[in-house]
Amino acid sequence: MKKTKYAFELDFFADLHKRMPRDVKVATILAQLYTEMGQVDEGLKLDRKLVRLSPDDATAHYNLGCSLALKGRKNDAVKAIRQAVSLGYRDYHWMRNDPDLQQLQDYKPFGELIQELEVG
Repeated sequence: MKKTKYAFELDFFADLHKRMPRDVKVATILAQLYTEMGQVDEGLKLDRKLVRLSPDDATAHYNLGCSLALKGRKNDAVKAIRQAVSLGYRDYHWMRNDPDLQQLQDYKPFGELIQELEVG
């Protein structure tokens, strides 16, 4: 169902991205669409690109962490989220409830990060 739901948008933004590969807004939307459609590898590739294009963007690092978590790369995911936090990301409530981070909820380093945010 999701594939049908987002097929037009995915084609549209993939075409835009081909024409404007350094456009952060287009790449961000496309990365989110890939992830929504279960194309996590493609979303991860774009999230890595977004971090290179906008290294000081906390949300880009957070989204990279989400993609890494979806791939089961827990340690790398926590590192990316820690970087997001160091750049100003503070929504620890969302981190606890973000479905993309579900695999991290019982992962000790992630729990420690959440605890640091709640205390600090």
